[in-house]
Order: sequence, then C-alpha cells, then structure tokens
Amino acid sequence: MFAKLGALEVNCIMKKHTLCILVVFAFVLIFSSCNRSSTIQSISETELFSLSYGNFEEQLSVADLNEVGPVRTGIAMRDGFFYIIDGYAKKTMELNSYGDLLSLFYNEDAEIKKLLEKSKKSAESVHREISYPFDYPGLIAVDSNKCIYTACTIPKNKREQGEGGILYSQAVLRFARDGSSMDYIGQQGPGGTPFPYIKNIYTTQKDELVVVCNSTEGPVVYWFGSNGFLKYMIPINTKNAPLINGTDSESEVFLTIENVIPDLVSYKLYVKIDYYSSFVDEDSKVQSGINYIQTILYSLDVETGLYSDSTSIPPYEESVVVDYSKLTYKIPYDFLGVTDSGWKFFIVKTEDGFNIEMIQSESQKLLRRHFTVNHNDNLFYTMALTQDGIITALYMDKEKPRVVWYRTDSLIASIIKG
Repeated sequence: MFAKLGALEVNCIMKKHTLCILVVFAFVLIFSSCNRSSTIQSISETELFSLSYGNFEEQLSVADLNEVGPVRTGIAMRDGFFYIIDGYAKKTMELNSYGDLLSLFYNEDAEIKKLLEKSKKSAESVHREISYPFDYPGLIAVDSNKCIYTACTIPKNKREQGEGGILYSQAVLRFARDGSSMDYIGQQGPGGTPFPYIKNIYTTQKDELVVVCNSTEGPVVYWFGSNGFLKYMIPINTKNAPLINGTDSESEVFLTIENVIPDLVSYKLYVKIDYYSSFVDEDSKVQSGINYIQTILYSLDVETGLYSDSTSIPPYEESVVVDYSKLTYKIPYDFLGVTDSGWKFFIVKTEDGFNIEMIQSESQKLLRRHFTVNHNDNLFYTMALTQDGIITALYMDKEKPRVVWYRTDSLIASIIKG
C-alpha cells in the first residue's frame, strides 16, 4: 500500500506535451456533435412527501441561517428509501417514499432522547441510540446493504493539529440500518486518525467508501475497501493540476478545483477545474479583475495517479440588457455527481430555478434541462444524485420541508433507447 501512495504523488505531475494534448482534446471532444438547441426543456418535480419543523422524531430542526458554515442538513436516496440527516438535532431518519419513519438514529446526548423518554417511545424498535458524542455537518451516503455513512465532527479533546495549521477533526460514522453494528472510520480505516475537513462522502457499486477532503494544497481523496480499510490516498495538488493557455499572452491563468467525484464502477476520479485569466485595464495597464475562461472535467486514474481523458463543459450563459446594450455573462456549472452508467451531472442556480447539464462523453451526448423552483419560498435546499440518475432534493421552504425528485433517469433511458 505504501508503494502505491508514493507513486501517486510522483505520477500526478503532468508533462507539458501531455497537457497540450489534453487541452486540444478538450475543445474537440463531445460537443461537436451535440444538438445545441436554444430552447431548454423543463422537467417537472414530483413531491413525494413533506415534513414539519420542530424537535420531535419526525420533524426537522429550524436552522439558524446566520450561523457560520454550511447548512447541516443532508439527504440521500437508495432503492426508494430516503435518508435525511439533521445535524442540528444530531439525528438521522430513514423514511419510505410516503414519508413514514422507518428508523431513527440519534446521539445519546441529543435533545430527541429526552423527548422520547417523556413520550415513553424510547423502547420503540425504530429508535437507535448512537453512543458516539459526534456533531454532524450534514453529509450522508448509503451503500447497497443499506449501511449508512455520515460525516461527523469529533470532540475537541480528540482532535489533532497537523503541519501548516491543518486541523484533523472529522471522521465518518458507519452503522447498519438495524443498529446491529456501529463504528467510525478515520484516515486508515476503523478507529483511524481523524480527517481534515470533509467536503463530501460517496459509496461505489462495490460498496467502497470514498471520502473527499480539503487541504491547503488541494483536495485529498481517501478510497476505502468494502472492509473499511484504506486502499488509496490520492492528493490532488493544485500546483500540479493541468494548465491551459490564456486568451492572450499578457493574461495570467488561474485555476480552481471546484469538485472531485469518484467513478462508481472503476477506480478513477473526475476532477472539475474552472479556469480564469487576469483582466488588465487597457488604459492603466493594471490588473483590475479576473475573467472566466472555461471549465474542463479531467479523468484521474486512482491506481497510477495520471490524468487521461478531458471534456470541456459548456458554461451557463445569461444575458442582461444595459443601456440598450446586451451583455452576456458566462457562469460555470457546479459538479453535482456521476451515475453508474457514466453520465455526469452539472447544476447552476437561476432566477426561477435550476439548469442541469447531463453529459455522456463516451456516447458524445449532451442534455440540458430546467427545474422551476420558487426561490422566494425556499430558505435553503440540498440535492443528491442517485447512482441510477434520479435527482432528489430536500427543500426547506418557509412553510414546511419538502422532499421531491426529478426523474432524469427516465430521460436518460429514453435517450439511450432512442
């Protein structure tokens, strides 16, 4: 295992001629044959069930939107079952498609425990007490055995300070849906060293856990076997990421690694990089801002650490009329996820909802769709993509929380069949 880790760090450094090939390939790949219709069709949402706000077992906590950090509520869906984590109440709910509570996992120090004791429901078979005193940032994943994984922040006395001021303070809690087993996973596996800040967690078709973390040098990915022990650790250094040429010789090119998501079938990662160039004022010759250039999705082999295929991701374009002049702005999409059939999903928030791009680079297909959402009624939201291509959303509206889905899997199936 240690030999593999050393090779990854060496192989991630790209040679110049390889980068040139990647950039040329990115411009000519899939979109030359795509139908770029100016009309984007809409996909209607299907509301499955709604919940209510409160502190009881079948309710979601009201979050303080002024609190620093991300919203600590998350959702996952597997085989028609829905898993919602409420980090504020320190609990995780398993529900069916009608919103019926099937299992409730909660911390032993959570307020819900006291409420259950008062209501004399603590002996109900659906209630599972978690002995680890963790806090939950709202990340959740589920494997084919219905084993649930949630990112968690460990107590202060067990955190570690690393080089460069990195705080190792998080772990992944793993438990069976029937409560028969429960442990936590660190960098090396069960009971291991805490992770740095966890950006997201995923499970593959082989029921292997993938943890994507942030570090000062760039993302770090921990890939675990089905037994929970570490197989690969892949540092993705921003300094060694593939570069592209700017729009002119005077512009300096910057890049940001927006997201890293694992392939669900093979041992590779998809690395989405947004490229920007410096903007220089023509009169003063002083840099006064940055311009978006383009987005490229790279494939990174986990076992070799080498970048291979690349795909240019078209940006979202929005036009604004100012003083009888039409200005068009290009905005990069966020990388939402990957299906087991290889479709990559990208999303961007618009004035009246969301735009989705679905890309299959192998079959050279590009689909664009729109979801209509009233943002005025929505306090915040969280979305997840299932392995078969269904987008599930938890909308925390002013009146009540709603769970909806968008059957993009049926759209993809019809395109393939056609």
